Amino acid sequence: MKKGTLKKVLRYAGKYRFLIFVSMTLAIVTALLSLYVPILAGRAIDHVVGQGNVDFETVIKILTNMAVSVALISICQWIMNKANNRITFSVVRDVRTEAFEKLQKLPFEYLDAKQTGDIVSRIISDVDLFSDGLLMGFTQLFTGVVTIVGTLVFMFYLNFKIAIVVVVLTPLSLFVAKFVADRSFKLFKVQSEARGDQTSFIDEMVGNLSVVKAFAHEDENMEVFDGINDRLETASIKATFISSLTNPGTRFINNIVYAAVALFGAFACIAGGMTIGGLTIFLSYANQYTKPFNEISGVITELQNALACAQRVFSLIEEKPETADKESAPQDIKLSGDVLLENVDFSYDKDKKLIEDLNLDIKKGQRVAIVGPTGSGKTTLINLLMRFYDVDKGSIKVDLNDIRDIRRGDLRENFGMVLQETWLRNGTIRDNITLGREGFSDEQIIEAAKASHAHSFIKRLPNGYDTVISENGGNLSQGQKQLLCITRVMLSIPPMLILDEATSSIDTSTEIRIQKAFNKMMQGRTSFIVAHRLSTIREADVILVMKDGHILEQGNHEQLLAKQGFYYQLYNSQFA
Repeated sequence: MKKGTLKKVLRYAGKYRFLIFVSMTLAIVTALLSLYVPILAGRAIDHVVGQGNVDFETVIKILTNMAVSVALISICQWIMNKANNRITFSVVRDVRTEAFEKLQKLPFEYLDAKQTGDIVSRIISDVDLFSDGLLMGFTQLFTGVVTIVGTLVFMFYLNFKIAIVVVVLTPLSLFVAKFVADRSFKLFKVQSEARGDQTSFIDEMVGNLSVVKAFAHEDENMEVFDGINDRLETASIKATFISSLTNPGTRFINNIVYAAVALFGAFACIAGGMTIGGLTIFLSYANQYTKPFNEISGVITELQNALACAQRVFSLIEEKPETADKESAPQDIKLSGDVLLENVDFSYDKDKKLIEDLNLDIKKGQRVAIVGPTGSGKTTLINLLMRFYDVDKGSIKVDLNDIRDIRRGDLRENFGMVLQETWLRNGTIRDNITLGREGFSDEQIIEAAKASHAHSFIKRLPNGYDTVISENGGNLSQGQKQLLCITRVMLSIPPMLILDEATSSIDTSTEIRIQKAFNKMMQGRTSFIVAHRLSTIREADVILVMKDGHILEQGNHEQLLAKQGFYYQLYNSQFA
C-alpha cells in the first residue's frame, strides 16, 4: 500500500524534473563541502604542533578556505530549500487541483454515500499534512543519503578498519527506523480517518445548529463529539509516542558508533597509524555520518503521516467518475420538451427495488404533476430526468433523443429547476440570481425579481441587489431564499421546468401570486411539478400518482377524483 502511494507521489513530482535535478545537485555539492570542512579542520590542527611552534600562515589559509566553504554551503542550502519548496507546493497544488476536479466529476452515488466533512478533510487537512511530510522529505532525505554515502567513502579512504566498525553498527539504526515506521504508518492512518470524522461532525453540526438548539440536542452532540475527540486523541497519542521513539533510539545507536570510532581512533593514534588531526577528522565524520540517521528517521516518521494522508487523497482522486459524455453527442442541442420514458428500472440500492418498468409519454407544453407519499419515487424521477443518476434499465428520451446520448451540460441547460432545498453562494444578491451567467442587464434581473415577488424584500436590504450574503443566506428567511432561487429560473426560462416543492417555504398570499407567475411561465413549456399540497396542482394537464416507484393512477384532477382511488384518498386527507 505504502509503495503504491509513494509511486504516485513520485509520479506527481516527476513533472518538476529540472527542479529535482537542481535540488539533488546542490545536495551533493552541500554534502561534499560539508565533508571537506572537517579535512581542513584536521589539517589546521596538525599545523598547531605545540606552544611556540604554530604555522600561522598555513592555518590562516586553511581557515580562509573553511570560511569560503561554509559560505558556499549556506548559499547552496538556501537555493536548495527554495527549489524544494517550489517542488513540494507545486505537487500539493497539482494534487489538490486534481482532487477538486475529480469532485466535479464524481457520481451522485459517491457524494450521497460520503460525509461532506470527510471529503473536505481529504482535500484540505490531509493535503496540508501531506505537504509537510513531502517538504521534509525533499529537504532532508536526499541530503542525508548523500552525506552518509560520502562520509563512508572518506572514512574508508582514511582508515578502512575503523570504517568497517561503523558499517557493522549501522544496521542497528536502520532496524530501529524500520520498526517504528511500520507501526507508525498504521497509527497515522487511523489518526487521519478520525480527523476526517471529526471534521464531518463539526461541519454537520455547524450547518444545522438551529435544529440542534431547537431540539435541545447540545448535550447529546457533546457526547458524540467527545467520543470522536477521544478516539482522535488516542490515535494521535499512540502515533506520536511510537514515532517519537525513533529519535532517541537512533541517537543511542549513533552514540555507540561515535564512542567506537573514538576508542579505535585513539588506539590508532597511539600506534602511530593516525595523527591527532586525522582522529579529529574521523570523529567529525562519525558525527556527520550518524546525524543524517536522526534526520532521516524523523523524515520517515513524517513521511508515514504524509503517506497515510496522501493515500486518502489518492483514493478520492482514483474514484470512478460518472459515465463520460459520448464524444459523438451533438453540441449545444436545443430541446423542445417531448419526454418519453420506456420500461425504466432504477434503484439506489440494487438489493432494494424502487422504480420498476415505468412508462410515460409527455408531450411538449404539458404540465405534469407528480404526487404520492414520501419515498414513492417523485424526486428520484426528477434525478433521472436531470441525469443526476442513470437508469438501470430502459431509457428516457427527450425529443426522441436518449438522454444518455446528450451531453449532461446541454441537457441541464434545457431544464429550469427550483428545489425545496435552497442553495445560495457567498456573494451579492445579484450574483446569486445570475449564478455567474453573463449577459443580463439590471433591468432583466429586476424584472425577473418582480415576477418572483422577490424585488420588494431585496429593495429593503442595506445595499439592494449589491447586498453581500453568506452561503447560508445570512439573515434571509427560508422563504426569501426560495424566492431568490425562483428568480434564477424567471431570469432565463428554458423549454422545460422542474418545480420540486418550489413554494414550500412561502406564505400563502405570496404563493398564490407566484403560482400565477408560474402559470404564465409554464405556458408552452413542458413542466414537472412535485407537490405535497394538492391545491397547487389542480390545473396540471396530467397528474401522476406514484407509490413505491410505480404510477398507480394517471389523469387530470377531475378524472382522478372521479375514480375515487388513491389520489382521491390523498386529496380528501388534506381537504376533508
